Amino acid sequence: MSTLHTNQTASPGLWALAWRRLRADKIAMSAMSVVIAFLVVLSLSASGLIAADWEQEIGASYAPPHFIGADSSGAAAKVAEEPVPENPLDPLADVIRELRKAPASQQAIITNEYGVPDPLAKEMSEIYTELAKVGKATVAAKLDTLPFGADKWGHDIIKKTIKGAETSIIVGLVAAFLATLLGTLFGALAGYFGNRVDDFFNWFYSIFTSIPYLLLILSVAAVLQQKGVTTIILILAFTGWTGPFRLIRAEYMKHKNREYVWAADAIGASDFRKMFIHIFPNVSHVALVQVSILVVGFIKSEVILSFLGFGVPVGVVSWGSMLNEAQNELILGKWWQLVAATAGMAVLVTAFSLFTDALRDALDPKLK
Repeated sequence: MSTLHTNQTASPGLWALAWRRLRADKIAMSAMSVVIAFLVVLSLSASGLIAADWEQEIGASYAPPHFIGADSSGAAAKVAEEPVPENPLDPLADVIRELRKAPASQQAIITNEYGVPDPLAKEMSEIYTELAKVGKATVAAKLDTLPFGADKWGHDIIKKTIKGAETSIIVGLVAAFLATLLGTLFGALAGYFGNRVDDFFNWFYSIFTSIPYLLLILSVAAVLQQKGVTTIILILAFTGWTGPFRLIRAEYMKHKNREYVWAADAIGASDFRKMFIHIFPNVSHVALVQVSILVVGFIKSEVILSFLGFGVPVGVVSWGSMLNEAQNELILGKWWQLVAATAGMAVLVTAFSLFTDALRDALDPKLK
């Protein structure tokens, strides 16, 4: 009597096959490493571990990078131990000189022309005393050069670029997630129910796609007139859902007539359960690819909005606001802020684009 042993191995799923294809692509893995590095920097910046002090004016105005050397024209600030010279046109110069000579006891009693003591004499005396101290104050030390230079206000360009990357990447990620969520919801409803529901969403889709994308986001930004990161995210999300909608709608129209959906209908599954429990896991890879594609587009859109003045408010830095400042600096020959923002954006967008293409190919079930 013999025993028959059969070795049965489970067939790898879609995600396992996709990861296997992705690991075999060296370019994809290199691009993914760059993207992960940017996300790590984003996490460290958001938690305040790095670039938290980017607003400190540690350098001279337009301090050049280390590899260029200090400004030979003497425009860089130096440590000043000498007293600040008085301005001869200052209307308080005479008062300050008299206060320096007068005893402190005489500074507190000031009367008007009628001999009545001035009720603000004490406060004004303190103010004049503080003004007098300005003449003996020393100017804070500022660096003549920085690793990659400084902007007009003496901010470190490297820290500013990291903080700008945080804003731009957060806008891209959150807006892409919301846009894909809207597109998936609208596409699922239109593709599954069809008929009038499909006609309504197709009409809505046609309105958004009939307007050029850049003109659409600029017009929405001009109508809202509220500068802020949240506003930019909402603008991009509400105008960028059309791409995921078209693809998800087609996938639902294809999957709703398959056998596993009929089986779910036979056991009494509701429409909501069939749409999001049975069908969506089979089309989720399409939504994932759309998120990765939209991140790249939304980062560039945020840069365009901020560059044109419709983006982040004053006090918030992004790659777009850095490019906006850099256009005036180029006239003065200060190119380092432009190079830093452009290089950071170019590296991230290129790596994300390469990774997105590889991910789309890896998740394509037609590839063997």
